[in-house]
Amino acid sequence: MSDMPAAESPARQVSPNNPCPFLRALVAGNYVGGHIVPLPELTGTIGRATGKTGLAGADAKAKIFMVAQMANGIGPFSQLRSLTQGAILDELRNGPLDKHGAGSRILDQHAVVHEDEIARLATFGKDYPNPDGGTERGLSASDIKTFMAANFQRAKNEQPPSYAILHGYYPLLMLGEWPVLLDIMGKGDGNDRYLSVAEVRTLFVERRFPDRIVALLNG
Repeated sequence: MSDMPAAESPARQVSPNNPCPFLRALVAGNYVGGHIVPLPELTGTIGRATGKTGLAGADAKAKIFMVAQMANGIGPFSQLRSLTQGAILDELRNGPLDKHGAGSRILDQHAVVHEDEIARLATFGKDYPNPDGGTERGLSASDIKTFMAANFQRAKNEQPPSYAILHGYYPLLMLGEWPVLLDIMGKGDGNDRYLSVAEVRTLFVERRFPDRIVALLNG
């Protein structure tokens, strides 16, 4: 079983122009606002979810801050606006971190969740002993690496040959997504750490975190 909490109140509506499932869950759960969120607030909130403290926590927050700073644009005006005002969560789509179909395709441009893509995600994983009992489908770090490579290859196959050259940086963007989800939401340790497909589905569909992440966010 997953340790997903029961819904206590209707979730806040989230803009379809916020394509990040983790940020969408933060907004839906009222952990951050849905429009402009100051970078220190956003960094601190995500930092709590990692559960890391000390030097590891400081390093994680520094990386989160850098990603958040460039999320709405990498030009000087965009950077200044991000630093002085914050990240605009409902204007992230088509920004520097948007891979335009080279990702998982679980969430489309209208914020519709595609269950067939979640089923595809599961095919890259394997069954793991669930700490709560029984087994569940999950993806390890190596499984996620294979999954991301397949996503980029799928996009390349649908585009002209120049696509791989013009968008060769997309695999680097992917490193800030699924591997980070594994780091934050994964179960187990070391090589046995895995990302639960059931919890991924709840994150996308219901925009909710597992109890253990909620406890960190509320801590």
